[in-house]
Amino acid sequence: MSKVKVASFGFSIDGFGAGPGQSLDDPLGVGGPSLMQWVFPTRTFQQMHGSGGGDTGVDDDFAARGFANVGAWILGRNMFGPVRGPWSDESWKGWWGDEPPYHVPVFVLTHHPRDPIEMQGGTTFHFVTDGIHAALDAAKKVAGGRDVRIGGGVDTVRQYLQAGLVDEVHLALSPTLLGQGEALLSGIDLMALGFRCTEHVASPRAMHVVLSK
Repeated sequence: MSKVKVASFGFSIDGFGAGPGQSLDDPLGVGGPSLMQWVFPTRTFQQMHGSGGGDTGVDDDFAARGFANVGAWILGRNMFGPVRGPWSDESWKGWWGDEPPYHVPVFVLTHHPRDPIEMQGGTTFHFVTDGIHAALDAAKKVAGGRDVRIGGGVDTVRQYLQAGLVDEVHLALSPTLLGQGEALLSGIDLMALGFRCTEHVASPRAMHVVLSK
């Protein structure tokens, strides 16, 4: 059965899913990369970025699961790039180079229209200006019965959670403190939304928690 899911989402012990001051130099915010130290050494991440080798084990298992059976992605505009306001310069095509790691259609939430961008490897970025429900409807149509992954950032994940549109959440609790940044779950009652913890597995770099309805 097709699911709407959040996967491999790193967050800190003090509850932040990104650091403050996101920019071209700090796409995850100041201190944000510490949230993802569990995934960088994995075989999945290394192969995704064209390198060989990489670690196997618990962290790699969860990283690989995040890409399995995904037919479409949804991203907030911050996850696509640091550009704000109207698309005055359309040369920016994302953080990932000519061949992004998605390999399926990706729907980017924005207030400013832009033509789709077809990339190498099967990724096409579509820009959605009429909200989270429209993006999800479009993603489900092209996913062909496979899952839709909500890729982030924090605000996008929160919107989909608060709207009751997410079926499964995989959080990777990293042993780090940010002190400030974007709070991932503040004010969100996961129990009231119907979630329960269905899996929790620790590695030396993270505690992996899966919440399902």
